[in-house]
Amino acid sequence: MSSVAAAEPVRRRRARRTLVLGMGNPILSDDAIGIVLASALKPRLEDIPGVDVVEECCVGGLNLLDLLEGYDRLIALDSIKTIGGVPGTWYAFDATALRETMNLRNVHDANFATTLALGRHMGMHLPADRRCNVVAVEIADNMTFSESLTPALEAALPKIVADVRTHILMTLVT
Repeated sequence: MSSVAAAEPVRRRRARRTLVLGMGNPILSDDAIGIVLASALKPRLEDIPGVDVVEECCVGGLNLLDLLEGYDRLIALDSIKTIGGVPGTWYAFDATALRETMNLRNVHDANFATTLALGRHMGMHLPADRRCNVVAVEIADNMTFSESLTPALEAALPKIVADVRTHILMTLVT
């Protein structure tokens, strides 16, 4: 090896960082499912190098940028309420399935897709759309002030935790 080659700095790949983010409102019944999931999964994920778990995120819009900056992958755990949906059913998709806000008047108008696009436009290091994974759990009630999940969602919780943990572990290897 030449002395020039020995003096060159070794380039190391930066380790990928993943954020698992529990989203929702802890006092609106089933809307807290993302927070409940993140809390249940944190002890099972915290020993994985490069994975950070934020159990409770109650902010939205542009306020998310401070949390997401610097991460290469996001796994957001949240609720969803669809017509005819069965509580406890969960869906997984990435940010390519989201659409941007039509009319942005204030930070509360910025949805997830708009927030990511704006942050990238400002030069922030954010996960690419295909690396922004969303796990959305079907809920029954997000209008009642309560710190408890509805009975249907509570009954489904052990299976949801197990399934979502497996999904996250599979996502981390891709």
